[in-house]
Amino acid sequence: MSTSATTRAEEFQELRPLLFSIAYRILGSVTEAEDTVQDTWLRYMASATVPTSTKAFLSALVTRASIDVLRSARVRRETYVGPWFPEPLLSDPYQDPERSAELADSVSMAALLLLERLSPLERAVFVLREVFGFGFPEIANSVGRSEAACRQLAVRARRHMDLGRPRFEADQKERAELSARFFDALRDGDVGGLRELLAADVQMVGDAGGKAPALARSVIGADNVARLLAGVFPTISRIAHVEPHQVNGQPGAILRDRDGNVAGTLVLDVLDGRIQMIRSVLNPDKLGHLGPLADPWNLAREVKQARLENGAKNDASEYGSE
Repeated sequence: MSTSATTRAEEFQELRPLLFSIAYRILGSVTEAEDTVQDTWLRYMASATVPTSTKAFLSALVTRASIDVLRSARVRRETYVGPWFPEPLLSDPYQDPERSAELADSVSMAALLLLERLSPLERAVFVLREVFGFGFPEIANSVGRSEAACRQLAVRARRHMDLGRPRFEADQKERAELSARFFDALRDGDVGGLRELLAADVQMVGDAGGKAPALARSVIGADNVARLLAGVFPTISRIAHVEPHQVNGQPGAILRDRDGNVAGTLVLDVLDGRIQMIRSVLNPDKLGHLGPLADPWNLAREVKQARLENGAKNDASEYGSE
């Protein structure tokens, strides 16, 4: 490898966390973001351009590639079976102390779902401007529009995001304590304990994409959600493992089968000392980057069989329906 190629490789590796973080926020997919970053690397190595700013040049490349991927992905998502959620992200590789709040908020499931409402160009401009603090000249170069057009795109995107911008518990210690109590109550099947931690209008919804057992519909209300969780998870905890873990910057967990294979993730939205939303991602197509995959149908059958053997009331009959 030539000295020039070596330098490019070193510069690219240094900027890879930033490039992935940009692509993930535009695409909502770990797999597609990784592929887009790899495509950016290939384009960079094939380019004869000697950029004044490698960061600006590579950010523009990855943004353009992400916009192209997003446009085709949005067509596929129109025929997606059931609710669509982003692929779960356990840790953001890019860190910037000066923008830590923007980075943390923008990677949450709630924020990424809001970004889904924007056009690809609006989404890219919002991510570059509001999350990563790029200037409008750099943004204009990245998306192929004038600075004036980018400012208009940013205003429209910010307006849409502000209307539904999620708010979360600011104190991470309080969030951690609440989620620990939640998972303790979950394991014990403590309906009352769960109910105390849930907002009155809490919602529980899952993304299985038709490829894993899932709730037939969203469950709404503290009592309904508490009873469902208490009816299913004590059995799951005996034959599988619920591993508390931050997911998309929020309290959550990874569900693993008895062999440690990944079966799904849970993420909790916490506000005002209560859990407002519980989202699960069960579609195996969205979990492969987390490790070896469990057989979700087999796990569901094991749970059902264990509940029957224990003589449990089937108050969770909607879960795991095939």
